[in-house]
Amino acid sequence: MYEENKQQGEDIIAGRNAVSEALRSGRTIDSLYVVRGTHTGSLSALIAKAKSKGISIKEADVKKLDYMCGQANHQGVVAVAAVKEYSTVEDIFKLAEEKNEPPFIIIADELEDPHNLGAVLRVAECAGAHGIIIPKHRAVGLTYAVGKASAGAVEYVPVAKVTNISKTIDELKKRGVWVYCADMDGEPWCQVDYSGPLAVIIGSEGKGVSRLVKEKSDFVISLPMKGKINSLNASVACGIICYEIARQRSGIKTK
Repeated sequence: MYEENKQQGEDIIAGRNAVSEALRSGRTIDSLYVVRGTHTGSLSALIAKAKSKGISIKEADVKKLDYMCGQANHQGVVAVAAVKEYSTVEDIFKLAEEKNEPPFIIIADELEDPHNLGAVLRVAECAGAHGIIIPKHRAVGLTYAVGKASAGAVEYVPVAKVTNISKTIDELKKRGVWVYCADMDGEPWCQVDYSGPLAVIIGSEGKGVSRLVKEKSDFVISLPMKGKINSLNASVACGIICYEIARQRSGIKTK
C-alpha cells in the first residue's frame, strides 16, 4: 500500500511490499520507521536492504506508525521518501566553479525541525549559497514538509547528505574551505572576512553545534543576545549570517 500523508507533512510509503518496491526502484528514502521489537522474516530483510543503502533506521511504537500513515495497514514498516534527489559535496563545489565564485556552503548540524531546514534552504537560495550539507542520522531530510517550508528553494539548492559531519569538515578544509561555526562566545558575526571559500555551521534547535564539530571549526562567530533568551531560531540565525556573507561578497558598503 502506498500512502501519501500530506497532512502529516511528509511523503509516506507504508507496507512491506510498497517499501520493498521503493527500495528496489532506487527511490530516495530518507528514513525507515519499523515497529519496535523483534524483526524477523521480510521485515528483517527490508531493514538489511535499507541499511545497505545507508538509510537511517528508526524504531517506533505502533501508534507512531499508525499516525504517520493515517491508520493505513503499514505491516510494521513505514518509509519517509525524499521530495528531491540528494546531491553530493562534489556537486556543490561544481556549482561554485560554474558560477566562478568561491564556495559558500551551509552545514546544518542535526536540525530536526522540517520547517527550520526548509527556511534554511530558502535563505541559502536567496543569499547565493552553493549548497547545504546535512547528516544522515539524527536530522530531518528532504521531506514534503521541508520542501513546502522552503517555498520552492529545494528545487534549486543542492543538498548533500553525509555520514559524518566531522570528517566532512576535514575534507572541506583540505580543499581550502574556511569553516565558521555559529555559536556563543565567538567573534562578532559582522567583523569577520567572508570573502574566501567558506562553510557556515548552524547547530540544532536544542543542543546547538556539537562539541567535536565546534572544535574542528576555524572560527566561532556569534550574534549579540540582548534579551533573556540566549539563542535565536536556527533559520533566523542562518539568515542573518548568510546575508552578511552576501553583503560582503556583493561589495555593498556600510555607512
